[in-house]
Amino acid sequence: MKLTQLFSDFEEELIRQGEEAESLSFVYRSLKNQSFTDFVFALQKKVTEEEKQFVEEIYKKLAEHIPAQYIIGYADFFGMQLKVDERVLIPRPETEELVYLILAENPKENLKILDIGTGSGAIALALAKNCPDWSVTAVDISQDALDLAIDNAKNQNLNIFFKKSDCFAEISEKYDIIVSNPPYISCEDESDVGLNVLHSEPHLALFADEDGLAIYRRIAEDAKDYLTDGGKIYLEIGYKQGQSVPAFFRKHLPDKRVRTLKDQFGQDRMVVVDDGQD
Repeated sequence: MKLTQLFSDFEEELIRQGEEAESLSFVYRSLKNQSFTDFVFALQKKVTEEEKQFVEEIYKKLAEHIPAQYIIGYADFFGMQLKVDERVLIPRPETEELVYLILAENPKENLKILDIGTGSGAIALALAKNCPDWSVTAVDISQDALDLAIDNAKNQNLNIFFKKSDCFAEISEKYDIIVSNPPYISCEDESDVGLNVLHSEPHLALFADEDGLAIYRRIAEDAKDYLTDGGKIYLEIGYKQGQSVPAFFRKHLPDKRVRTLKDQFGQDRMVVVDDGQD
């Protein structure tokens, strides 16, 4: 049997399990550090027993709904390879759009940034890497997540201030930018979540009370005490929250401009709170 047939058989099984067929080749190439061209040539080779077992082990993990990034141990985000495992969510491309927006709208130097619910550290690290003059503080309620984020910061040679905090609970300073990609999925929307996400990624970082709005409400209620004059807030939101999240900030920060922006797929994805001078 050639490798191409083996892949075809396992990919069909993955589809039956509700998983993406492409995950098999992605994990295989990543673990073997193989280019796509090398992989295409390898597909025509006869399969050894050792190779068959290797592919089968990958298939079994994917069939158990373990995300591909957890299997290979990292995720790509904003030009960085970040360590990820069951302690944190896997960074998404939509979150990269939030980082691009922050960088585009804030060319100033020496800004102070607070990242609430940092998880793997993706947002904080991307901002620190692209703006080395910025002072970045990242907080999370999970010590396990912070431990992993600290490892990622060390691997990227970036100086981030990490603190365990439930939103602003342990924060005493003021910041020019507050950014957050908090848990925003309503428990009632559990059926909308992919099986590999639901079975493997931490529910603490996925689901929130109050129809997924609890953390946004808390940030909106307290943010004025932690923003500098002219300070801004950048949030990633769920695609159903383009009206409800801004309502919190219009209520609690009535002097600010509140914008809802769409992602590359045309879905409501970002909320920006600022003074409207840009």
